[in-house]
Amino acid sequence: MESQSQIRVRYAETDQMGVAYHANYLVWCEVGRTEFIRQLGVSYAEMEAAGVRLAVADAHLRYRAAARYDDEITITTRLTEARSRMVSFAYRLTRNRPDGSHEVVAEATTDLVSIDGTNKPVAIPADLRRRLEAAVGSFP
Repeated sequence: MESQSQIRVRYAETDQMGVAYHANYLVWCEVGRTEFIRQLGVSYAEMEAAGVRLAVADAHLRYRAAARYDDEITITTRLTEARSRMVSFAYRLTRNRPDGSHEVVAEATTDLVSIDGTNKPVAIPADLRRRLEAAVGSFP
């Protein structure tokens, strides 16, 4: 399974040269991750209400090309691993060109640990874990 989310690079996300500030790419990954979870039939808000939060434990980002002001970016998100207390995601961010082609601007991965309200590791609830495990895939 994969999900796709669209964003348009906003002026506030860029520097004086019109290039997206590097930290925004991780924010865009979070947009993709949230949509991926929603497509499983669970929102982050519902997970938190059930006492589970996903905290980023590790993030890797490889920039391929600069995203610029007003670019339309597609965030493709895949779940690559689901364990009892951790999930891992991979992301591909592509610029949508007017001619219909796409250019990869960044690739990223994140590992998230399931924690409770006191920030202690906790097992992902069985129902959600089953959904996550069934959705594991990788980029071709």
